[in-house]
Amino acid sequence: MFRPHLLLVLAPFTLLGCEEEPVDSAAACRLAAGASPDFAQALGCEADYDQLSSEPPDASIPGAVSAKTVVDRMDNDETYFMNSQKYCVHWEFATEHLSGDGLPIVPDLGSFNQTEYYSPDRRFLLGALSHYSGPDLWVYEISPYDNADADMVAAAFREVRDNSWLGDRLAFHPTSVAVEAVAAKLPDDIPIVSTDALFEGIVYQPLNVGTTVGMLAFHTAEEVDGNYTNAREVVVLDDVPNDISIVAGIITANYQTPLSHINVLSVNRGTPNMGLIGASDNAELRALEGKWVELTVGSFEWSVKEVTSAEADAWWEAHKPEPLTVQPMDLSVTDLRPVLDILDLETQELGTAISAAIPVFGAKATNYGALAEAEAAGEPIPTQPGFAIPMYYYDQFMRDNGLWDLIEAQMALPEWDSPAYRETALQEFQDVMREKPVRPEVVAAVVALAAETFPGESIRFRSSTNAEDLGSFTGAGLYNSETGVPTIPDPEDDSVEWAMKKVWSQVWNPRAYEEREYYSMNQTDVGMALLVHANFPEEEANGVAITNNPFDPSGLEPALYVNAQEGSTDVVSPDAGVLPDSYLHYFLSPGQPIVYIQHSTEVPSGETVLTNDESYRLGVALDAIHSFFYSVYGESNAWYAMDVEWKFDDKYTPGESALFVKQARPFAGWSNDLTGACSGAE
Repeated sequence: MFRPHLLLVLAPFTLLGCEEEPVDSAAACRLAAGASPDFAQALGCEADYDQLSSEPPDASIPGAVSAKTVVDRMDNDETYFMNSQKYCVHWEFATEHLSGDGLPIVPDLGSFNQTEYYSPDRRFLLGALSHYSGPDLWVYEISPYDNADADMVAAAFREVRDNSWLGDRLAFHPTSVAVEAVAAKLPDDIPIVSTDALFEGIVYQPLNVGTTVGMLAFHTAEEVDGNYTNAREVVVLDDVPNDISIVAGIITANYQTPLSHINVLSVNRGTPNMGLIGASDNAELRALEGKWVELTVGSFEWSVKEVTSAEADAWWEAHKPEPLTVQPMDLSVTDLRPVLDILDLETQELGTAISAAIPVFGAKATNYGALAEAEAAGEPIPTQPGFAIPMYYYDQFMRDNGLWDLIEAQMALPEWDSPAYRETALQEFQDVMREKPVRPEVVAAVVALAAETFPGESIRFRSSTNAEDLGSFTGAGLYNSETGVPTIPDPEDDSVEWAMKKVWSQVWNPRAYEEREYYSMNQTDVGMALLVHANFPEEEANGVAITNNPFDPSGLEPALYVNAQEGSTDVVSPDAGVLPDSYLHYFLSPGQPIVYIQHSTEVPSGETVLTNDESYRLGVALDAIHSFFYSVYGESNAWYAMDVEWKFDDKYTPGESALFVKQARPFAGWSNDLTGACSGAE
């Protein structure tokens, strides 16, 4: 699979090439078995290709291997199939083998990229010969942002075709909308394969790679959605559920989107997760039903084998998660705080200010306050006015109504060790919380500040705990938001008091409790502040985004990853069969190409959820968010991203949708097995 060339790695290699002549499809292999040449100029068989190709870190389409190619236009179109296990980028190879000794000098990396992808007078035609194992298709590809014209693409394609054993089996795969336009102008002897076609025939989808051990159990998605499932089960599901409690591993019989709720949970928990078409009827899995197994989810293949109960116990003992510490609630702040006043950036650095504010206002409100600060400083990050209700009022509500004593008494009971008992007891405790009163003067103060901040609007209360964004634990999806209508009398349903209590009670929903228990958190240290802003009842589009390319942790292919859906249709927890637009936006590349991985089921065929202008405005905001939070959540030379929720709404600008950023938090990361991928020189 083609990747851009943004990383500098230098290494001396021995020049080992093959003769230059067209390859007949029946020709014998050209490379000696076990050889590891720096390149070949002809491929006589698939075994030759295997010695040069690598498993790319970019796994947006599962089951691909790739060998980069170079056609040197200043040397009679000499063609090179690079050893892509040794050379991670074209520039490395060209610098090592095609610079000097009678050939023009290859410039520095920046100049090389600017010329070889964008200049009509470029020396090299750069591409990749890729094989997609699912549909068994061989394709030639160029970078999504390469502006090569049809003549260049045709010339490179023919060189690759004529110097390999593939012949008519080779097709051209456009890697972006811009490249699709070029493909439409290619001559008839060059067949075109779409991205959709590459997904056909793929039955295995690795979502979160890794190895796990558990009891193999078959369930329906409906059975696990919202219900407790044994944490030591490797579950095989007939469909993709919206929610699932902690389990050892997940196999779904249908594909998932990488930002689906259960995969976000899997990433946060470190749970191996995969899609396998027909998993419910898979004979290998059915033969192991009810047995202890070791499941390995790899980037290109999966495996499962039976283990003993003793081996399972030993594995679990060795893989207990490290305990996470919650900063206890800071109850010293009693004022309702506008979002622009949450952080003290006058005396503190951003990271210090965020750490100090989380015990008072929770992580969500604190990070939103940082977004508001960024916008006020001129960053293109559009937020909406709001304020935070500090932890003090959650604790006050709990103390006023004897709720701390009640939950602590429950937790001290011997039967509390039973997950089934805990689930029922926690649900009953939430019901009790919702029946207890909030001090009238507190509700009145909230209503008054809301009327001043966003007059005439319904009030949206969003959960903001101090048990979020802790290392690999984000707390994503554990708590629900609620809307309160000031004109509805308290404490009726949908009133302001009702909404506040309902969000507060989410601290004690069974799944949130079990997630925290898994990481050995002190449950009574956890508190709930509230982020308050106006409700958006009819947005035009909504979605989630990652400010880096989660399919490419190597950093060779930086991009924004966006899931977008029409209207208010849920992106992370949709109804069965409802899919969003999913695309990679190469925002930092000239032309800023967009590569669609999946299209929404909620818009007509051929259309997209976002317009080009909306995608650009979203890209501007995401790029700014990535840069703004880097000093807090990023690490030098490490893969880093922010997880962002956003929406487009025309409530304040009728007829023209405006972008609003709802939330930003550090993305926990993406596990990838890079065995066999390009690693460069040792």
